[in-house]
Amino acid sequence: MADGAYRGNPEVIIPYRKPADGSDLPPWKEDLNAQHRTIRARVEHTLARMKNWKILRDYRRAAHTLADAASGIANLHNITLAS
Repeated sequence: MADGAYRGNPEVIIPYRKPADGSDLPPWKEDLNAQHRTIRARVEHTLARMKNWKILRDYRRAAHTLADAASGIANLHNITLAS
């Protein structure tokens, strides 16, 4: 999921844009855009929280190991929430 800057990239989901004539979007497209904003906000907040962990902020290892590091950080965060 991405913002509207990624138009033309078929691999990302972007919100619906207003038509060129300036008319409003149909209600179902507005609803999907609202869901898109909600999900993206949660993801952005999660990434910001993960960057607070020094291990991710100063990550200098191979890129293919980043998913394992992020998973470990998420698990540690969940443990601290449960305590």
